Amino acid sequence: MTVALMWEARAAEGRGEELLAWARDRRLDPSPRRRETFRAPGDRVLVITWWDAAYDADLPELPAPDAGLVSRPVHRWRFEPVGN
Repeated sequence: MTVALMWEARAAEGRGEELLAWARDRRLDPSPRRRETFRAPGDRVLVITWWDAAYDADLPELPAPDAGLVSRPVHRWRFEPVGN
């Protein structure tokens, strides 16, 4: 089974590039099968990781950055694929 973990944060004012660099530098152990990093207006950063694991498996996740780097708590979601 595949499970996708999503991690999304909004940077504190003027710190979008710093948050993006922070997220890109974080390593997970073990590494996911696939990982993608996105940015959006409003200095938001999204990281999606794909794992060959059960939906409720204990998987490493990106931590929350220091409070001064973000404007609100990190949002996290877990998804499983469905047929089209």
